[in-house]
Amino acid sequence: MEPREIAALLPESPGVYLFKDAGGNVLYVGKAASLRSRVRSYFLESSWVNAKTGSLAREIADLETILVGNEREALALEHNLIKQYRPKFNVMLRDDKTYPYIKFTAAEKYPRVYFTRRIKKDGSLYFGPYFPAGLARRILHFVHKRFLVPSCTVDLTRSHPRPCLQYYIHRCLGPCVTGLTTDERYSEAARDVRLFLEGRRHDLMKSLEERMMAAAEKEQFEQAAAYRDLLRTLEDIEERQRIAAVQGDDTDVLAYYAEPPLVAANLFHLRGGRVVDRREFYWEDLDEFDPQEFVPALLKQLYLEAEYLPKAIHVPIDFEDRELLEETLAERAGHKVEIFTPQRGSKRSFLDLVQSNAKHSFEQRFRVMKPSSKAIGEALGNALVLPEEPRRIESFDISHIQGSDTVASMVVWENGHMKKSDYRKFIIRGEGGRREEGSDGQAGNAAPYSKNDDFASMREAVTRRYRRLQEEKKPLPGLILIDGGIGQLHAAAQALDSLQIINQPLASIAKKEEILYVFGQEDEPIVLEHHSPVLHLIQQIRDETHRFAVTFHRARRAKRQTKSALDGIPGIGPRTAQKLLREFGSVSNVRRAGLEKISAVIPRKTAEKLFEQLGSLRSDDLRTDNQTE
Repeated sequence: MEPREIAALLPESPGVYLFKDAGGNVLYVGKAASLRSRVRSYFLESSWVNAKTGSLAREIADLETILVGNEREALALEHNLIKQYRPKFNVMLRDDKTYPYIKFTAAEKYPRVYFTRRIKKDGSLYFGPYFPAGLARRILHFVHKRFLVPSCTVDLTRSHPRPCLQYYIHRCLGPCVTGLTTDERYSEAARDVRLFLEGRRHDLMKSLEERMMAAAEKEQFEQAAAYRDLLRTLEDIEERQRIAAVQGDDTDVLAYYAEPPLVAANLFHLRGGRVVDRREFYWEDLDEFDPQEFVPALLKQLYLEAEYLPKAIHVPIDFEDRELLEETLAERAGHKVEIFTPQRGSKRSFLDLVQSNAKHSFEQRFRVMKPSSKAIGEALGNALVLPEEPRRIESFDISHIQGSDTVASMVVWENGHMKKSDYRKFIIRGEGGRREEGSDGQAGNAAPYSKNDDFASMREAVTRRYRRLQEEKKPLPGLILIDGGIGQLHAAAQALDSLQIINQPLASIAKKEEILYVFGQEDEPIVLEHHSPVLHLIQQIRDETHRFAVTFHRARRAKRQTKSALDGIPGIGPRTAQKLLREFGSVSNVRRAGLEKISAVIPRKTAEKLFEQLGSLRSDDLRTDNQTE
């Protein structure tokens, strides 16, 4: 039965419909108060004046419907199915990160705290959202400094020989090493953090005061002083919050600027009458941009699963499902939520301001695309959920042909620029190799690594690099970037673990798919927009690493292949051979040049011996010896 015929038989009931193509892929998910009326409308030629509807209708090969009790249930089901199938005709948030939260891993033996934008059902406690995002990071910094509870990826189920830097700068109790702390001391710190994040600061201060007095009675004056300092800090925070309290409803303001298929949107958060944060969103493929579909689709994805909902949301246009969405959000929030379009006055002026910002964001992303290095660094830290903005990135890649002449490269990005003086080359020769080359590539001869094993090669290169840094007592980079997928990422992590380097930010970028994997968060791969400056930065570093590795590999291979034709000739050493190759381009050209031209480059007697030796070689040998990739 044709989809048009199926539509005519549908009930006049609320529900959700799914349009599918000939391959069974979901093209579009929608909801309706009356399934029959809504679905049939897609097959009326009068509806095809909308280019998007016409394009969708021509691809529909099948449809599926799900009946529900009312429109509110249909709204919720539609949202979940869009998240599940991500249909190409639905408006989708390309970056589905939510607001900044602090994650407290209550289920762990040694709970830790993390900055996150994703809430999962994993037994952890989530606190927030925080506006702006920097507030969450400042709170984490306070937790590290005052309570010594870390944010790290260290495996705390086993003991390590030594702690990471965070312990030595007094930002962690060191549960990763036996004897540095006790279970009781860590549990006490974790309880304090939980009380602090839950906002139960009165209970926390009362507990700290009791412990301060107990420590003083036992003449543990250093510990008592630490409790006293923490108490004073908490009292100061409480006082500043009381002073900063401002009356006013919480409001979010959404606006957009579109030049299809490119669209930019801005969402401003007003709390207590003040702008505290904003979010930017971008789309690159909305060929048929329809504001009546775009605005409600964006609001549903932003708020139907949000932990916190404002009392008012201002948007530039009214839309069909506004009242239904208001009722659904109000039920979730436990208070009235209004969605409306200001027409005049200060509220309209502010909406116009947000629209101006959306246009500016559009220009910056799609026309200028040259944000400052500091802005990109901050965005990179947020995108990869790093503990802090990386100021130095060291990137690795492996190059070989079927396992021969295997080499590795390392390039460095520092403070917004590639730092070529710090580039390094590695000749891979097997596990335990020690040689690392500077950017000039000077190193002795050694047998090449014979196996086509990128993982082993990556382990060797990373091991050699950071063993050297340990020996020279130099700091580690803010981020280590690996060219490859999860396998290469784990190989690099194994190398760092073998050197007892823990809590080091480490990520990889997979070829072709351009998917980012962060070590410790591999189950949440990061996919950035094609126009994202962060993706452009990572691609730039990755491509430079690959270029440097391939260039070195070709030089090594050419050196090995040309060496067989010139090696062993009396008077022809490596420097003389290089001089001849620079002058004539290849061994074959040296032979064709003749004795007189060769004598103009090297001494006559040496040239005679060389010419005699080359004359005894077959042409096929010369071509083979000088073949390069």
